[in-house]
Amino acid sequence: MKIEIEKYKGIHPGAVIERELKKRNLAQRPFALSLLEYPQTFNAIIKGKRGVSTALALKIENALDLEEGTLSILQVYYDIKKEKQKSLKADKPNISILRKSLFWDTNIDSINWQDQSSAVIKRIFERGNFSEKKEIINFYGIQKVKTTLIK
Repeated sequence: MKIEIEKYKGIHPGAVIERELKKRNLAQRPFALSLLEYPQTFNAIIKGKRGVSTALALKIENALDLEEGTLSILQVYYDIKKEKQKSLKADKPNISILRKSLFWDTNIDSINWQDQSSAVIKRIFERGNFSEKKEIINFYGIQKVKTTLIK
């Protein structure tokens, strides 16, 4: 059986394994024991709390008649997605310094700090206090702030 990788890109391989087990009406614990793996380890993988090692991926692929390397590739795509999410989270100012009331009309956690930089800078410099303005200058840089405010 072949799994379309594009369809599952970025999804934890545990979710794919769980789906395959359900389709085949296989219980998780006996399946894990048949692979000589601890059921707790297998459960952590299914729940997405643990990654799939290459050795275990090969065992599972063999037992479920999946194409060799499928689960390893899915694990890599999942790791890439997680790493990208980390870099995006690091790409925002220290929100604890900014008052949420400044962004009353939106969820402060959902702001795209790069795409909406102009609106953020203008709002902070219209209504923000000294420490909030300082944080925005530290995040965007003095040149970008000056350019935005001059426009």
